[in-house]
Amino acid sequence: MDETADLLMAAARTLRRRYGDATARWGITPSQGRALRIVLAVDEPIRLSALAERLRIVPRSATEVVDGLEGHDLVSRRPDPADRRAVCVVATEEGVRLGRLIEEARQQAADEFLQPLPEEDRAALTRILHTLLDDR
Repeated sequence: MDETADLLMAAARTLRRRYGDATARWGITPSQGRALRIVLAVDEPIRLSALAERLRIVPRSATEVVDGLEGHDLVSRRPDPADRRAVCVVATEEGVRLGRLIEEARQQAADEFLQPLPEEDRAALTRILHTLLDDR
């Protein structure tokens, strides 16, 4: 039996756990960290519904994630200028600052996890994962 899929899942879980450990020092969950990364990656406020879609979660869950980020003063909600019924999310100054620190911690966790691989193996793994995921 091919163990490739099981190994890939185990590697993903290990890396996610390491990301969680890296963000825990700021009281941020992995879901909140992902949401903050998305908010910071867009050039303008993002609708809550669009954030939920990008996180692949239901809008109610996105509301809870944003509530947590708002509780840490990392994001704020604003009315959508194009549709007053919709709500947008934008990063605060603290969100931008902490977002940088979280990204550095995530990168360090990834580097430590991938450190045993020689550079050519890392490049091959990146190419293979792109091949698998680009068809999605």
